[in-house]
Amino acid sequence: MLGATVVAAGCSGPAGDARAQDVSNVTAEPRPEPRTVLEEQQARQMSFDQWLAGFRARALSEGITPGTFDAVMAGIGPSARIRELDGSQPEFVRPVWEYLDTAVSDTRVANGRREAERLDATMDEIEARYGTDQRTVLAIWGMETAYGSVRGDFPVARALATLAHEGRRRDWAENELIAAMRIVDQGDARPGELIGSWAGAMGHTQFMPSSFQAYAQDFDGNGRRDIWSDDPTDALASTAHYLRQEGWQPGEPWGFEVRLPEGFDWDGADRYTRRSMGEWRARGVTRYSGAALPDTGEAALLAPAGAGGPVFLTFSNFNTIKRYNNSDSYALAIGLLGDRITGGPGVQADWPRDVLPLTRSDRRELQQRLTALGYDTDGVDGLIGPNSVTAIRNFQRDVGLVPDGYASNQLLAAVRERG
Repeated sequence: MLGATVVAAGCSGPAGDARAQDVSNVTAEPRPEPRTVLEEQQARQMSFDQWLAGFRARALSEGITPGTFDAVMAGIGPSARIRELDGSQPEFVRPVWEYLDTAVSDTRVANGRREAERLDATMDEIEARYGTDQRTVLAIWGMETAYGSVRGDFPVARALATLAHEGRRRDWAENELIAAMRIVDQGDARPGELIGSWAGAMGHTQFMPSSFQAYAQDFDGNGRRDIWSDDPTDALASTAHYLRQEGWQPGEPWGFEVRLPEGFDWDGADRYTRRSMGEWRARGVTRYSGAALPDTGEAALLAPAGAGGPVFLTFSNFNTIKRYNNSDSYALAIGLLGDRITGGPGVQADWPRDVLPLTRSDRRELQQRLTALGYDTDGVDGLIGPNSVTAIRNFQRDVGLVPDGYASNQLLAAVRERG
């Protein structure tokens, strides 16, 4: 989802508040929940109306016309479903192979090939204008909305107003809502067309309103930057433009799968350190097929499941894809899906499906235990960044494990044994 810090997901509304009734004592006092819920709803609506009045003043001071504001916000109230989705923070993390099984499924690949054939001439024109690899653009379309079939059904104004009213990310949500109003002011969409995800992302490739303002394109020349219609042309061109502006290098791959030699030196071999192809060749790295590495610039080594799983060299375009969604798994899925759409083999090495990634609380425990053992992670935040990777590798070397820096359930068990 472009330009947001949250990931949209399609979900149905709640089925209601069903409670089992205790009829063993018919003289008991009625439970007060219905009145409490009503009072809570009334208080929330009053608070929302107060926020809305203040926000209206801000929007008008930033150039939004009263007519546009009133048209966009007509009948808008807070959404309990959006609050629920925004507050959902899953503790468990899907292993990368499970994520890729869905993201790069045979069905998604087949649908992508069909769309690539249908839009062949259009995609050639888009690539010629922006220089962005059309496979990547198609893959983003497939990942974000299943090639336009699942574009979201939440009114964007209501979604962003709810998020702004809740206050946790008020400035961000208000800025996006003002950007959405500018879309209407500029004539690119009518208020009722601003439909998208629960977090406010819109169209075939899920642009946030601010990203729309910065990157959306009127590729078909009809006077509107239309990313909502059934015709995906403007949305695909907008995505190509975004990627190029964010650093896409024409002619350079996103990455590819590689083989490591026996006894590979893991020092400085990680997703944070880019090295030339000559340096990787000197370390014995080859294409998975066994062919020598091409001369295609500098790349970093990505081992998303540690030394026991598939390993990739990733180039600067991999990081550009992460500008769309800041996730290694997402960028890997986009690269692999694009490759498979054009006949590539996908992941060839086996995943270590018995090795599991850690939950957030497990990662915090790992950092605490490593630091206590003398392997300083420079803080306990549940995020495995460069300092934590270094600490993990130092521990692995000292206890005779492959120093790949991968935080797994097996690693945590080994750390627990020693502390």
